[in-house]
Amino acid sequence: MKVGVGSKNKTKVEAVAEILKDYPLFAGAEVEGVVVEIEEFGHPKSLGETVAGAAARAKQAQVGRDYGFGIEGGLMEVPQTKTGYMEVAVCAIFDGKQIHLGLSQAFEWPQKVIDLILNEGLDGSQAAKSAGLTQQDKIGEHGGFIELFTKGRTNRTGLNKNAVMMALIHLENPEHF
Repeated sequence: MKVGVGSKNKTKVEAVAEILKDYPLFAGAEVEGVVVEIEEFGHPKSLGETVAGAAARAKQAQVGRDYGFGIEGGLMEVPQTKTGYMEVAVCAIFDGKQIHLGLSQAFEWPQKVIDLILNEGLDGSQAAKSAGLTQQDKIGEHGGFIELFTKGRTNRTGLNKNAVMMALIHLENPEHF
């Protein structure tokens, strides 16, 4: 079985490869990162944009493969948060017919990062660096902002793994979906 992940970002590819080891449906699956073309709109600023990005990645990654996985991180509006927004990872799995979605747990960026994303069009890595929170140009390709602010207790791969696991609920329980 061949599985494509719509990204070369190791936090996304590793998340899919690691989680699929626990699923009999994917026993022996070959997992590879795939370069995909996505609409450049900066950091997704809504749950709708984040879902659309994940689905587009999944559909492109599935071409010539059994399954395509797309993972996209982005903002969603959340009432009663300090900034009005939280960051969430969305996993979309495309089986050639349907999209299956899952979300990670969410966290809140500092206000200065939110402002840079919303008002300056920066992505999360650019905003975190511009706000002076990291020196890394692409923090999202490493442990991510979540690793920095949880002081190493979790990282971006972990967030992505949770989103993948939630999307796999559909494939493990097709009689309910």
